[in-house]
This record gives sequence, C-alpha cells and structure tokens, in this order.
Amino acid sequence: MFQDYLIVIFGQGRDLTPWQMGCRAFVVFFVALFFNRIAGKRAFGMHAPFDNVILLLLGAILSRAVVGASPFVSTLTACLVLVLLHRLLGWVSCRSHRLEALIKGEKIVLFRNGTWLHQNMRREYITEEDLLEEVRIKANIDAVTTIKEAHLERNGQISVIKQTDSHPSWLKLAIV
Repeated sequence: MFQDYLIVIFGQGRDLTPWQMGCRAFVVFFVALFFNRIAGKRAFGMHAPFDNVILLLLGAILSRAVVGASPFVSTLTACLVLVLLHRLLGWVSCRSHRLEALIKGEKIVLFRNGTWLHQNMRREYITEEDLLEEVRIKANIDAVTTIKEAHLERNGQISVIKQTDSHPSWLKLAIV
C-alpha cells in the first residue's frame, strides 16, 4: 500500500509527470545537501581537480534520478558511494604525502629567480603571456623582474611570490 503511494508521488521509470519530477527534484535537493555535508566543505569549495570530480559526477548522476533515467534509490546509493569515496581519499591523503601527491597532484614551478622554466610551462600548456597576465592580476605589477617565483598550484591557479627586499629596515635607515 505504502509503495503504491510512493509510485503515485515519485513515479516509476521514464514516463514521469511534471508533478513527479518536481517531487523527485525536491527530494534530490535535500539529498544533495546531505551529501554535501558528508563530503565536507572542501569538496565544494576548493575547486581542485580532486574536488571537481565529485561535483561533476554528483551533478550528472543526481540529474538521472530527477528525470527517471535510472532507478531512484540506486542512483542515490551510487552518489553516496562517490561521496564516501571522496571523503575517504581526502582522509587518506591527509595522512600520506605520497597518496596526496598521487590523488591531488603537486604544484609546478613556472618561474624562479628571473628564469622561465619553459619545460614545466610547455608540459602544462602555459605561455609566457599567460604567466605575465597572472603576474599583473595577482601581484599588481607589469614585469617579472620583481617576482621571485610563480607556481601552477594544484587547483589550476597560478600563484605569484614577490621578491623581498633583502636588507632589513634598520639597515636601510643606516644607509640613508
């Protein structure tokens, strides 16, 4: 009897009414929020490749539950497995640098002390102009002469470290 009510409300298979798809969307919304809490803030905030995988897969798979392209409970179960796997791999990578590098990758130096590291740049398909653009945006300067290092971070962003003045402030006062 209860199962008959569920079929009326949520439908079955691909022939769903707008009402049934709306009911499914309502449930999937709260399930997605719950999965978000299980996955943790990192999964939906860092936007590193490791985290983007969970975003893409959850979006693709949960949409199948809404439109009835796959069985509802099976789809939610698959999403739960993915969220738990993401959480487990995140936990393991916090405890092992090797696994962290394997799962999340490592930063890549693109520029260091006045030298373009063209081999690293070619490997990541980054041109000098791409790097100069990021230097202008991130460091608010128009030349690499005041840059100590630039890295392609694991999340795909370029970080810029400015040169620091090697003389302490008390020495500058003494020189003047």
